[in-house]
Amino acid sequence: MKRAVLYICVIMSMAAAFAQTRTSPGGTVIESGEAFIRQLTPRDSILIADQLLYGFSLKDVSDGTLFGFPDLSKASNDTITVVRGWKIDTLKVVRDKASRHSLIDMEAGIVIAPFEEGRYQLPPLAVQRILPDGRIDTLVFAGKSMEVMTMPVDTATFVPHDIKGQIRYPLTFAEIFPYLAGFWVLTLLVAAICCLISIRRKRESEGPVIREPAHIVALRKLDKFRSNKYWVPEKQKAFYSGITDTVREYIESRYGIDALNMTTAEIFGSLKDVDIDKDLLAESEELFERADLVKFAKYTADDSWNAAALPTAVRFVTSTYQSQVEEEAGDVL
Repeated sequence: MKRAVLYICVIMSMAAAFAQTRTSPGGTVIESGEAFIRQLTPRDSILIADQLLYGFSLKDVSDGTLFGFPDLSKASNDTITVVRGWKIDTLKVVRDKASRHSLIDMEAGIVIAPFEEGRYQLPPLAVQRILPDGRIDTLVFAGKSMEVMTMPVDTATFVPHDIKGQIRYPLTFAEIFPYLAGFWVLTLLVAAICCLISIRRKRESEGPVIREPAHIVALRKLDKFRSNKYWVPEKQKAFYSGITDTVREYIESRYGIDALNMTTAEIFGSLKDVDIDKDLLAESEELFERADLVKFAKYTADDSWNAAALPTAVRFVTSTYQSQVEEEAGDVL
Protein backbone atom coordinates (compact mmCIF):
# COMPACT_ATOMS: atom_id res chain seq x y z
CA MET A 1 0.00 0.00 0.00
CA LYS A 2 1.07 3.56 -0.57
CA ARG A 3 2.53 5.51 2.32
CA ALA A 4 0.39 8.30 3.69
CA VAL A 5 0.59 11.34 1.48
CA LEU A 6 -1.59 14.42 1.12
CA TYR A 7 -0.01 16.19 4.07
CA ILE A 8 -0.40 13.43 6.69
CA CYS A 9 2.98 13.93 8.33
CA VAL A 10 4.69 11.61 10.80
CA ILE A 11 6.43 12.99 13.88
CA MET A 12 8.84 10.24 14.99
CA SER A 13 10.95 9.72 18.11
CA MET A 14 8.48 11.04 20.66
CA ALA A 15 9.42 10.72 24.31
CA ALA A 16 8.83 7.27 25.77
CA ALA A 17 6.84 8.80 28.57
CA PHE A 18 4.32 10.11 26.06
CA ALA A 19 2.84 6.61 25.71
CA GLN A 20 1.77 6.72 29.34
CA THR A 21 0.34 10.27 29.23
CA ARG A 22 -3.44 10.34 29.63
CA THR A 23 -3.89 14.09 29.09
CA SER A 24 -2.23 16.71 26.95
CA PRO A 25 -2.20 20.51 27.28
CA GLY A 26 -5.05 22.08 25.42
CA GLY A 27 -6.51 18.72 24.32
CA THR A 28 -8.50 15.70 25.41
CA VAL A 29 -7.93 11.99 25.73
CA ILE A 30 -10.15 10.05 23.33
CA GLU A 31 -10.74 6.32 23.69
CA SER A 32 -10.53 5.22 20.04
CA GLY A 33 -11.26 1.51 20.21
CA GLU A 34 -8.85 -1.38 20.08
CA ALA A 35 -5.51 -1.69 18.38
CA PHE A 36 -5.04 -4.53 15.90
CA ILE A 37 -2.43 -7.25 15.59
CA ARG A 38 -1.89 -9.01 12.27
CA GLN A 39 0.58 -11.68 11.19
CA LEU A 40 2.78 -10.73 8.23
CA THR A 41 2.81 -14.41 7.28
CA PRO A 42 -0.78 -15.56 7.85
CA ARG A 43 -1.21 -18.89 9.66
CA ASP A 44 -3.65 -20.43 12.15
CA SER A 45 -1.45 -19.71 15.20
CA ILE A 46 1.37 -17.44 16.31
CA LEU A 47 4.72 -19.21 16.56
CA ILE A 48 8.02 -18.11 18.05
CA ALA A 49 9.88 -15.58 15.83
CA ASP A 50 6.78 -14.81 13.74
CA GLN A 51 6.63 -11.15 12.71
CA LEU A 52 3.41 -9.31 13.54
CA LEU A 53 2.08 -5.86 12.73
CA TYR A 54 0.79 -4.12 15.86
CA GLY A 55 -0.99 -0.84 15.32
CA PHE A 56 -4.25 1.01 14.81
CA SER A 57 -6.49 2.22 11.97
CA LEU A 58 -8.44 5.42 11.49
CA LYS A 59 -11.10 6.48 9.00
CA ASP A 60 -11.99 9.88 7.57
CA VAL A 61 -8.81 11.63 8.66
CA SER A 62 -8.80 15.24 7.50
CA ASP A 63 -6.17 16.37 5.07
CA GLY A 64 -3.39 18.23 6.95
CA THR A 65 -3.69 16.25 10.20
CA LEU A 66 -0.40 15.59 12.03
CA PHE A 67 0.41 12.58 14.21
CA GLY A 68 2.98 11.97 16.92
CA PHE A 69 3.94 8.40 17.81
CA PRO A 70 5.57 7.08 20.97
CA ASP A 71 9.14 5.82 20.71
CA LEU A 72 8.88 2.07 21.34
CA SER A 73 12.36 1.12 20.18
CA LYS A 74 13.55 0.81 23.81
CA ALA A 75 10.81 -1.68 24.57
CA SER A 76 12.78 -4.50 22.88
CA ASN A 77 14.11 -7.28 25.11
CA ASP A 78 14.87 -11.00 24.97
CA THR A 79 11.17 -11.85 25.08
CA ILE A 80 9.72 -9.52 22.45
CA THR A 81 11.55 -7.36 19.93
CA VAL A 82 10.53 -4.32 17.87
CA VAL A 83 11.68 -5.29 14.37
CA ARG A 84 10.52 -2.14 12.59
CA GLY A 85 9.40 1.25 13.81
CA TRP A 86 6.25 3.17 12.99
CA LYS A 87 5.01 3.18 9.41
CA ILE A 88 1.83 4.74 7.97
CA ASP A 89 -0.12 3.24 5.07
CA THR A 90 -2.85 5.05 3.17
CA LEU A 91 -5.82 2.75 2.56
CA LYS A 92 -8.25 5.09 0.82
CA VAL A 93 -8.47 8.74 -0.24
CA VAL A 94 -11.82 10.47 -0.87
CA ARG A 95 -11.64 13.96 -2.38
CA ASP A 96 -14.37 16.54 -1.79
CA LYS A 97 -14.50 18.67 -4.95
CA ALA A 98 -16.58 21.38 -3.28
CA SER A 99 -14.26 22.03 -0.32
CA ARG A 100 -11.13 20.78 -2.06
CA HIS A 101 -10.27 18.78 1.05
CA SER A 102 -9.61 15.06 1.33
CA LEU A 103 -10.64 12.41 3.83
CA ILE A 104 -8.19 9.58 4.28
CA ASP A 105 -8.50 6.06 5.66
CA MET A 106 -5.17 5.03 7.14
CA GLU A 107 -3.43 2.58 9.38
CA ALA A 108 -0.14 2.78 11.27
CA GLY A 109 1.85 0.21 13.17
CA ILE A 110 5.12 -1.33 14.23
CA VAL A 111 6.46 -4.81 13.51
CA ILE A 112 7.19 -6.98 16.56
CA ALA A 113 8.47 -10.54 17.00
CA PRO A 114 8.07 -12.73 20.16
CA PHE A 115 10.84 -15.15 21.12
CA GLU A 116 9.23 -17.02 24.01
CA GLU A 117 6.02 -18.99 24.13
CA GLY A 118 3.18 -17.90 26.39
CA ARG A 119 0.43 -15.28 26.60
CA TYR A 120 1.37 -11.65 26.02
CA GLN A 121 -0.65 -8.58 26.97
CA LEU A 122 0.45 -5.81 24.65
CA PRO A 123 0.27 -2.25 26.02
CA PRO A 124 -2.25 0.30 24.75
CA LEU A 125 -1.18 2.71 22.05
CA ALA A 126 -1.39 6.44 22.80
CA VAL A 127 -1.01 8.65 19.72
CA GLN A 128 -1.03 12.43 19.63
CA ARG A 129 -3.21 13.98 16.91
CA ILE A 130 -2.90 17.62 15.85
CA LEU A 131 -5.89 18.71 13.80
CA PRO A 132 -5.65 21.30 10.99
CA ASP A 133 -7.31 23.90 13.25
CA GLY A 134 -4.56 23.46 15.89
CA ARG A 135 -6.48 21.33 18.40
CA ILE A 136 -4.42 18.56 20.03
CA ASP A 137 -5.94 15.24 21.08
CA THR A 138 -4.54 12.02 22.45
CA LEU A 139 -6.02 8.92 20.83
CA VAL A 140 -5.80 5.83 23.02
CA PHE A 141 -6.21 2.37 21.49
CA ALA A 142 -6.74 -0.52 23.89
CA GLY A 143 -3.94 -3.10 23.92
CA LYS A 144 -4.29 -6.59 22.48
CA SER A 145 -3.38 -9.95 23.93
CA MET A 146 -1.74 -12.76 21.98
CA GLU A 147 -0.70 -16.33 22.66
CA VAL A 148 2.61 -17.50 21.25
CA MET A 149 3.15 -21.22 20.70
CA THR A 150 6.18 -23.34 19.95
CA MET A 151 6.40 -26.50 17.92
CA PRO A 152 5.59 -29.47 20.25
CA VAL A 153 8.18 -32.24 20.50
CA ASP A 154 7.08 -35.80 21.28
CA THR A 155 9.91 -36.91 23.56
CA ALA A 156 8.64 -40.51 23.56
CA THR A 157 9.11 -41.03 19.83
CA PHE A 158 11.60 -38.31 18.99
CA VAL A 159 14.72 -39.60 17.26
CA PRO A 160 17.59 -37.17 16.65
CA HIS A 161 19.03 -37.11 13.14
CA ASP A 162 22.28 -35.80 11.71
CA ILE A 163 22.29 -32.55 9.83
CA LYS A 164 21.22 -33.15 6.26
CA GLY A 165 23.40 -32.12 3.39
CA GLN A 166 22.43 -29.61 0.73
CA ILE A 167 19.49 -30.55 -1.47
CA ARG A 168 20.59 -31.16 -5.05
CA TYR A 169 17.85 -30.44 -7.54
CA PRO A 170 17.94 -32.09 -10.99
CA LEU A 171 19.18 -29.98 -13.85
CA THR A 172 16.57 -28.72 -16.30
CA PHE A 173 16.98 -28.25 -20.05
CA ALA A 174 16.60 -24.47 -19.65
CA GLU A 175 19.65 -24.45 -17.35
CA ILE A 176 21.93 -26.47 -19.62
CA PHE A 177 20.73 -24.97 -22.92
CA PRO A 178 23.08 -21.92 -22.80
CA TYR A 179 26.07 -24.23 -22.29
CA LEU A 180 24.98 -26.51 -25.17
CA ALA A 181 24.43 -23.52 -27.45
CA GLY A 182 27.82 -22.09 -26.56
CA PHE A 183 29.49 -25.45 -27.21
CA TRP A 184 27.95 -25.79 -30.67
CA VAL A 185 28.74 -22.18 -31.60
CA LEU A 186 32.34 -22.70 -30.54
CA THR A 187 32.49 -25.97 -32.49
CA LEU A 188 31.17 -24.29 -35.64
CA LEU A 189 33.66 -21.44 -35.30
CA VAL A 190 36.57 -23.87 -34.92
CA ALA A 191 35.34 -25.91 -37.91
CA ALA A 192 34.99 -22.76 -40.04
CA ILE A 193 38.50 -21.58 -39.12
CA CYS A 194 39.99 -25.00 -39.92
CA CYS A 195 38.13 -25.06 -43.25
CA LEU A 196 39.43 -21.61 -44.22
CA ILE A 197 43.00 -22.56 -43.29
CA SER A 198 42.70 -25.76 -45.34
CA ILE A 199 41.38 -23.90 -48.40
CA ARG A 200 44.13 -21.30 -48.13
CA ARG A 201 46.86 -23.94 -47.89
CA LYS A 202 45.39 -25.82 -50.82
CA ARG A 203 45.37 -22.70 -52.98
CA GLU A 204 48.94 -21.88 -52.01
CA SER A 205 50.08 -25.41 -52.88
CA GLU A 206 48.28 -25.40 -56.22
CA GLY A 207 49.79 -22.11 -57.25
CA PRO A 208 48.06 -19.45 -59.35
CA VAL A 209 44.89 -20.49 -61.15
CA ILE A 210 45.35 -20.59 -64.92
CA ARG A 211 42.22 -19.59 -66.78
CA GLU A 212 41.48 -21.46 -69.98
CA PRO A 213 40.76 -19.51 -73.18
CA ALA A 214 37.11 -18.63 -73.70
CA HIS A 215 36.78 -20.70 -76.88
CA ILE A 216 38.12 -23.84 -75.14
CA VAL A 217 35.59 -23.47 -72.33
CA ALA A 218 32.76 -22.87 -74.82
CA LEU A 219 33.64 -25.82 -77.05
CA ARG A 220 33.87 -28.14 -74.04
CA LYS A 221 30.40 -27.12 -72.89
CA LEU A 222 28.92 -27.39 -76.37
CA ASP A 223 30.33 -30.91 -76.73
CA LYS A 224 27.99 -32.07 -73.98
CA PHE A 225 25.00 -31.49 -76.28
CA ARG A 226 26.36 -33.67 -79.07
CA SER A 227 23.50 -36.20 -78.96
CA ASN A 228 20.06 -36.40 -80.46
CA LYS A 229 18.61 -37.46 -77.10
CA TYR A 230 18.05 -33.74 -76.48
CA TRP A 231 15.84 -33.45 -79.54
CA VAL A 232 12.75 -34.93 -77.90
CA PRO A 233 10.14 -32.23 -77.17
CA GLU A 234 10.42 -32.39 -73.37
CA LYS A 235 14.22 -31.77 -73.54
CA GLN A 236 14.36 -29.17 -76.29
CA LYS A 237 14.13 -26.21 -73.91
CA ALA A 238 17.20 -27.39 -71.98
CA PHE A 239 18.98 -28.19 -75.26
CA TYR A 240 18.55 -24.72 -76.80
CA SER A 241 19.07 -22.93 -73.47
CA GLY A 242 22.36 -24.74 -72.92
CA ILE A 243 23.67 -23.97 -76.42
CA THR A 244 22.68 -20.28 -76.48
CA ASP A 245 23.82 -19.63 -72.89
CA THR A 246 27.24 -21.08 -73.74
CA VAL A 247 27.50 -18.79 -76.79
CA ARG A 248 26.35 -15.82 -74.67
CA GLU A 249 29.15 -16.50 -72.15
CA TYR A 250 31.67 -16.77 -74.98
CA ILE A 251 30.50 -13.47 -76.55
CA GLU A 252 30.73 -11.74 -73.17
CA SER A 253 34.27 -13.03 -72.60
CA ARG A 254 35.42 -12.49 -76.20
CA TYR A 255 33.89 -9.06 -76.96
CA GLY A 256 33.16 -7.60 -73.49
CA ILE A 257 29.42 -7.41 -74.18
CA ASP A 258 26.97 -8.10 -71.32
CA ALA A 259 25.35 -10.81 -73.42
CA LEU A 260 23.94 -12.78 -70.47
CA ASN A 261 21.62 -9.88 -69.58
CA MET A 262 20.70 -8.82 -73.12
CA THR A 263 17.98 -9.91 -75.52
CA THR A 264 18.76 -11.57 -78.87
CA ALA A 265 18.16 -8.31 -80.75
CA GLU A 266 20.43 -6.36 -78.39
CA ILE A 267 23.25 -8.92 -78.65
CA PHE A 268 23.37 -9.02 -82.44
CA GLY A 269 22.75 -5.29 -82.67
CA SER A 270 25.97 -4.82 -80.69
CA LEU A 271 27.84 -7.35 -82.86
CA LYS A 272 27.01 -5.60 -86.17
CA ASP A 273 29.93 -3.21 -85.67
CA VAL A 274 32.32 -6.13 -84.95
CA ASP A 275 34.36 -7.71 -87.73
CA ILE A 276 32.36 -10.96 -88.06
CA ASP A 277 31.31 -12.64 -91.26
CA LYS A 278 27.82 -11.39 -92.11
CA ASP A 279 26.51 -14.81 -93.12
CA LEU A 280 27.84 -16.35 -89.89
CA LEU A 281 26.27 -13.53 -87.88
CA ALA A 282 22.89 -13.98 -89.61
CA GLU A 283 23.03 -17.75 -89.13
CA SER A 284 23.83 -17.35 -85.42
CA GLU A 285 21.06 -14.77 -84.98
CA GLU A 286 18.61 -17.20 -86.58
CA LEU A 287 19.77 -19.90 -84.09
CA PHE A 288 19.04 -17.55 -81.19
CA GLU A 289 15.62 -16.61 -82.54
CA ARG A 290 14.67 -20.30 -82.92
CA ALA A 291 15.90 -20.92 -79.37
CA ASP A 292 13.68 -18.07 -78.12
CA LEU A 293 10.66 -19.71 -79.77
CA VAL A 294 11.41 -23.01 -78.05
CA LYS A 295 12.19 -21.46 -74.64
CA PHE A 296 9.48 -18.81 -74.43
CA ALA A 297 6.78 -19.68 -76.99
CA LYS A 298 6.71 -23.44 -76.22
CA TYR A 299 7.52 -24.12 -79.87
CA THR A 300 8.59 -27.65 -80.84
CA ALA A 301 11.51 -27.58 -83.28
CA ASP A 302 11.77 -30.17 -86.06
CA ASP A 303 14.81 -32.39 -86.62
CA SER A 304 16.34 -30.08 -89.21
CA TRP A 305 16.48 -27.23 -86.70
CA ASN A 306 17.82 -29.51 -84.01
CA ALA A 307 20.53 -30.93 -86.27
CA ALA A 308 21.71 -27.45 -87.32
CA ALA A 309 21.73 -25.87 -83.84
CA LEU A 310 24.96 -27.31 -82.42
CA PRO A 311 27.08 -27.00 -85.62
CA THR A 312 26.03 -23.34 -85.93
CA ALA A 313 27.15 -22.58 -82.38
CA VAL A 314 30.46 -24.42 -82.85
CA ARG A 315 31.06 -22.61 -86.13
CA PHE A 316 30.49 -19.23 -84.52
CA VAL A 317 32.97 -19.95 -81.71
CA THR A 318 35.72 -21.40 -83.91
CA SER A 319 35.39 -18.76 -86.65
CA THR A 320 35.47 -15.79 -84.30
CA TYR A 321 38.35 -17.29 -82.36
CA GLN A 322 40.28 -17.91 -85.60
CA SER A 323 39.81 -14.29 -86.58
CA GLN A 324 41.19 -13.25 -83.21
CA VAL A 325 44.29 -15.43 -83.75
CA GLU A 326 44.84 -13.88 -87.17
CA GLU A 327 44.50 -10.37 -85.74
CA GLU A 328 47.05 -11.12 -83.01
CA ALA A 329 49.46 -12.64 -85.58
CA GLY A 330 49.14 -9.53 -87.79
CA ASP A 331 49.90 -7.29 -84.84
CA VAL A 332 53.06 -9.28 -84.11
CA LEU A 333 54.27 -9.01 -87.71
